[in-house]
Amino acid sequence: MAVAFKPIEDIRMKMIEASGARIPALGLGTYKLTGETCVGMVAKAIEGGYRHIDTARMYGNEREVGEGIRASGVDRSDLFVTTKIWYEDIGADRLVSTAEAAVEALGTGAVDLLLIHWPNARIPLEDSISALNAAREKGLTRHIGVANFPSTLMDDAAAMSAAPLVCNQVEYHPLLSQEAVLAACERHDMALIAYSPIGQGGELLQHPTVTGIAQRLGRTPAQVILRWEIEQPRVGAIPRTSNPDRLSENLDVFSFELSDTDRTALNDMTRQRKRLVDPSFAPSWDRV
Repeated sequence: MAVAFKPIEDIRMKMIEASGARIPALGLGTYKLTGETCVGMVAKAIEGGYRHIDTARMYGNEREVGEGIRASGVDRSDLFVTTKIWYEDIGADRLVSTAEAAVEALGTGAVDLLLIHWPNARIPLEDSISALNAAREKGLTRHIGVANFPSTLMDDAAAMSAAPLVCNQVEYHPLLSQEAVLAACERHDMALIAYSPIGQGGELLQHPTVTGIAQRLGRTPAQVILRWEIEQPRVGAIPRTSNPDRLSENLDVFSFELSDTDRTALNDMTRQRKRLVDPSFAPSWDRV
């Protein structure tokens, strides 16, 4: 049986404060959501209390995400919308025009956060960061940031940027430590937004440590993992689902807490360093 959404006034959403941005800690990822399924999921998520919606040029669904936002009936000013520029389009000659196309496709005005989706070793980082700032100055986005940047590149990008970088969106879950990235986020007053926060393929959700905590708390494994993530300073998560019933489940993580023992057990799991997303163009990752 589907679980009804709680009214928004009952959802104690954690907000991440990062270099002037206020980012809802839990959002909806839209990777692989397409067509009317995407429109419906975005609309239903917002109606149920989600206020952070994440998309990207590469997903090919910005238009549908925008339709879902409008269909929700929730005022745009109450939402935090993120999109990302694919690594092939982050040069000085393409980033701004690509950002313009993204904003036009969404049709909901300037985005709240524009990210470089991946670094590109063939394009000077200074050019990419300068163009990202130009997109902000042109009014296409309120805030800027990066995704899939290891800590050393975060340091370099932050030093080059005229405006603060408010976020690094990276893979993060209890099978993958991100200690170096978290430390860089602290240095630069940035948020870490976790994608693939509950893993892929079920391995993490079936891990005995996770299932044991879930059984004791009367929660689902996904809720345990998401709670572990959002309890951490500066950390948010954008789980993706195509199952409407999972929307409410993923959002219902603000009404319970993990014990210190639970947190330690989940932290210990991250030493396994199981990275799920590692394309051929990925940068040299941090080892911790």
